[in-house]
Amino acid sequence: MCEECGCSEANRPHGHDHPHGHEHRQGGHEPRDVGESALAFNRRFADRNRGFFAGRGWSVTNFLSSPGSGKTTLLAELMRRMEKCAAVTGDLATDNDARRLRESGAPAVQIGTAGACHLDAHAVAHAVEELPAAGIRHLFVENVGNLVCPAGFDLGENRRVVLLSVTEGEDKPEKYPVVFAKADAVVVSKTDLAAAADYDREKALAAIRAAAPKAEVFPLSAKTGEGLDAFQRWLETAGDGQIAKGM
Repeated sequence: MCEECGCSEANRPHGHDHPHGHEHRQGGHEPRDVGESALAFNRRFADRNRGFFAGRGWSVTNFLSSPGSGKTTLLAELMRRMEKCAAVTGDLATDNDARRLRESGAPAVQIGTAGACHLDAHAVAHAVEELPAAGIRHLFVENVGNLVCPAGFDLGENRRVVLLSVTEGEDKPEKYPVVFAKADAVVVSKTDLAAAADYDREKALAAIRAAAPKAEVFPLSAKTGEGLDAFQRWLETAGDGQIAKGM
């Protein structure tokens, strides 16, 4: 059994030894001590991740949203435009998103959650061991598409970004306030479809402001590029001096 987190040695592929102990990313991450809650177990690894990220000088952004909001398309475009980027992406199955992100030329690692509806700090800890030790400044974590489960799991990130696409309905922040309340920024995605979706901009902004009064709001379209420059500048500058700040 691994002394770092209690996972079975059988789950360590190829005998790899890494700074975080071993590699085990296929879901089912449980506390070693049955008396330790899942969230307490996660906090322990999140704090460890923060120190690891700070030591490497990484700015880490956790992207959360519903399925189909455009996270992968947005990240792929950002990774084409920005330097020194890498990504970790989570899905229940397939490595489709990681393959799409690698087309940008930047490294990306897929986490298969084996049914789990969110990423946890333990899984992220081992996924980043596959990334280069040098040449990264911005790490993007693409969480599992879900507005409920991921909200409660700190991954050790510096910032959280929640996407709300114009096709989802303006009241999503009212229905899922917890995930929006913890956001440092809200991206209103797919603005090129606003007219077709009969999107009510003022209603959506009011809902966002009520749920996330301190969050920056970035309406944009990854397809047309509209609004992308402003969000890119925020990613490149916000968080300087705040690495490993915690949630």
